[in-house]
Amino acid sequence: MKKINLCAIETTPPLAGLDRICDMEAGRMAGKVFWDGEIYEQELEKIFARCWLFVAHESQIPNAGDYVATTMGEDEVLVVRQKDLSIKVLINACPHRGNKVCFAEAGNARGFICNYHGWAFGTDGALRGMHESGVYEQSGFDKSQQSLREARVDSYKGLVFATFAEDAPSLAEYLGPMAWYLDVILDNDEGGTEFVGGCIRSTIECNWKIAAENFVGDILHAGWTHDSAAQAMLGGSVTKVSEFPESWQVNWNGHGYEFTRDLVGNAAVLGESGVNKYLHLHRPKAEERLGEFRSKMLGAVSSFTVFPNFSFLPGQNTVRVWQPRGPNKIELYTWVIVNKNAPQEVKDMWRRGAMMTFSPTGVFEMDDGENWEYCTKTSRGKVTRYQDLYVGLGMNTRLTDTDLPGNVFKGQLNEANARAYYQRWKDLLQAGSWAEVPDRNGKLS
Repeated sequence: MKKINLCAIETTPPLAGLDRICDMEAGRMAGKVFWDGEIYEQELEKIFARCWLFVAHESQIPNAGDYVATTMGEDEVLVVRQKDLSIKVLINACPHRGNKVCFAEAGNARGFICNYHGWAFGTDGALRGMHESGVYEQSGFDKSQQSLREARVDSYKGLVFATFAEDAPSLAEYLGPMAWYLDVILDNDEGGTEFVGGCIRSTIECNWKIAAENFVGDILHAGWTHDSAAQAMLGGSVTKVSEFPESWQVNWNGHGYEFTRDLVGNAAVLGESGVNKYLHLHRPKAEERLGEFRSKMLGAVSSFTVFPNFSFLPGQNTVRVWQPRGPNKIELYTWVIVNKNAPQEVKDMWRRGAMMTFSPTGVFEMDDGENWEYCTKTSRGKVTRYQDLYVGLGMNTRLTDTDLPGNVFKGQLNEANARAYYQRWKDLLQAGSWAEVPDRNGKLS
């Protein structure tokens, strides 16, 4: 029986009217993009089944047989370390009737067995046997055609990504020059990084794009939304972002990083002075690896989203994935990332600080969650879903006289990254294949 690669078949034509509700050259869009169910279904097909998605950190699965369960969009998958220590990403659904083959969130296994009819799979996804196997053999059954479906897998300095699209560019091409900025977090120490403290899972009743956009470049909200929380954590007044002498927004194909170079601005609000001390002491070593410019970005006021839904807060060292659960709900997966060679007491400080600030009961996350929920819920109205939303801050601020990689814009208080993010979103929804996705780098103001 010939297997059909469904992900290579675009069965849904592009939605009509996207140009009317998303015009980034004018810096305008409509709230419908956050509520509409038809748009959401296209996102699952043309973004989450097509893009490279973060699925795990290698430190979560160090040994053969180790696995973690996660999702790619709404497709449940298993990230499994193989006997040769390579990594596979397998659909967590039996090819017989679609039942889950693994219900645990993480563990170590020699294989996976479906509860329904006893189909047994190796950690490589191959079907090894089944209950009443003789019945299948009489039907000319070919086990080799019934493996758990695999995604393409690649990694970047400890981060594991996967995609279901055979025509997707390589991960290196997908990340492009933004890898240079990722190295600030991932490669400032020779030992690399690891996740500590497990995964925090929570739900927020908001559209996934609102959260991802917040981290792609919305530092503007912090001085207002988080002012009281920041003052409480710092014990006094907070420096305004507009007062930073140097700050930037940088984007590439929807990925975006906004940052300054104050070294410890984000880290300071953790309430753990030992983290700041570690960053100051570690900076000379980081400078040897990254150069002087990036060494001052280590714990600075900054945020980063890898399109579509994978975000960082450097300094606070919180890593999160905004998992879509319908157009108006997300499941948030949160981890703490640290340098593997950092002292254990410093790792513990980062873990405690992240829980205090960016967790379901964190002083900052509660502020964000409420705002994101109401940004989503107001869009359900027949009139408000077509309300013109402004995304035009910082038009015509692109810098051409800089050696920084990517598309570089002046100042953190800008919406250049948000415009690039939504343009990429729109381009993917309108494209029938990766070959049809336009290259707009350097063409948006």
